[in-house]
Amino acid sequence: MTESTYTNMVRKWRRWNELSQQELADRAGVSRQTIANIEKGNYSPSVHLALNICHELGKTVEEVFGVRQEEQEQ
Repeated sequence: MTESTYTNMVRKWRRWNELSQQELADRAGVSRQTIANIEKGNYSPSVHLALNICHELGKTVEEVFGVRQEEQEQ
């Protein structure tokens, strides 16, 4: 699988939790720009950061950074 086959649902779940980028960044211990870059797909977080983000969003890694649905069905 290539990196492009993974989803990035940070923005969706952040908005669902009614958090601003700054609020999520503060909770995850990073800058707002880091969250913005992750949401845009310009930055791939470390495992540690991805786990922190998922914890703050109340979601699993698969829900936030999972494999695209069509890739799972193959």
